[in-house]
Amino acid sequence: MPAHPAHAPYDALLLLSFGGPEGPDDVVPFLENVTRGRGIPRERLKEVGRHYFLFGGVSPINAQNRELLDALRKDFAEHGLGLPVHWGNRNWAPCLTDTLREMVAEGRRRILVLATSAYASYSGCRQYRENLADALAALEAEGLPLPQVDKLRLYFNHPGFVRPMVDRTLAALAELPEEVRAGAHLAFTTHSIPTSAADTSGPVSGHGEGGAYVAQHLDVAREIAGAVARETGTEHPWRLVYQSRSGAPHIPWLEPDICDHLEELHGAGAPAAVMVPIGFVSDHMEVKYDLDTEATAKAAELGLPVSRAGTVGADPRFVEAVRELVLERAATEQGRSVERCALGALGPSHDLCPVGCCPGRTPRPAAAGADSPYQPLQGAR
Repeated sequence: MPAHPAHAPYDALLLLSFGGPEGPDDVVPFLENVTRGRGIPRERLKEVGRHYFLFGGVSPINAQNRELLDALRKDFAEHGLGLPVHWGNRNWAPCLTDTLREMVAEGRRRILVLATSAYASYSGCRQYRENLADALAALEAEGLPLPQVDKLRLYFNHPGFVRPMVDRTLAALAELPEEVRAGAHLAFTTHSIPTSAADTSGPVSGHGEGGAYVAQHLDVAREIAGAVARETGTEHPWRLVYQSRSGAPHIPWLEPDICDHLEELHGAGAPAAVMVPIGFVSDHMEVKYDLDTEATAKAAELGLPVSRAGTVGADPRFVEAVRELVLERAATEQGRSVERCALGALGPSHDLCPVGCCPGRTPRPAAAGADSPYQPLQGAR
């Protein structure tokens, strides 16, 4: 290995994800982890967990993360990137704190983090950073040396994320009956969040109606719709819609819901629809249940032909994008200029989350940002 490898100063990559149950006995304990501090009764959690029980109590997210983990390790090795890749979850095994403890024991002191969430929001970015801070605090309490932890920039508009979604949208269109294909509407879906969280997503300078969360999704949807039009010669009507709402009814969340949107399309005479889950990296439970089960059942009830585009998953172009993001960040840390790839109108995201970016309801320490209490930082880039 050269004295100064291309990935220096980093000595490990951490794949950080949400986690999910791997059997029926895991469902309620997993949901207890997700909802810790909210005082939700166990019987209510059993009801909430019915989606998981429909699939044998197994979330597909863990198998998909293992596939991505293997693909990253293989790609790094094939391209001479001597960077070990570890995996930790927020809410289930392998748990983030345990993984960081193992990495420290191996001598890892400068760690890059890839979160399986591509967009700005409290739950999609800031909360991961808070979890990292909690894990570092636990290591500090144990008297262990603390690694410096940096998070890769948001990758929602990286070509390695967008272009696989273009191909998956084209494939989903091809699944529709030929007689309705040209008139099909594209429904770009993402996780609904409270409007208050959307409005404060991204840096403070961009806070406002929908914030960065909505703006970023619209930018990606526009890119995909444009690419599909160029490929097929047909401009398909499209809209950004939402799914997986879970909050109290009196709290405003982003709308319209995908099922309501399908009803609207049917009422307006649309011949078909393609659901394109741009808000998700892999086909996990929200995709498998909310789209493949619930929304597809609604479409069948309406008599509206629908298909669903796949997610990025471990597509080789996404894996390559992660490698590019690692090398990009390493070059920046070394003071070298490097091309920062991004499609659409918004440009590449910041490396370092600034103060006030995607705040939560209650202020909590967050690592890997300009306000991190755990490492010296030079300011937001």
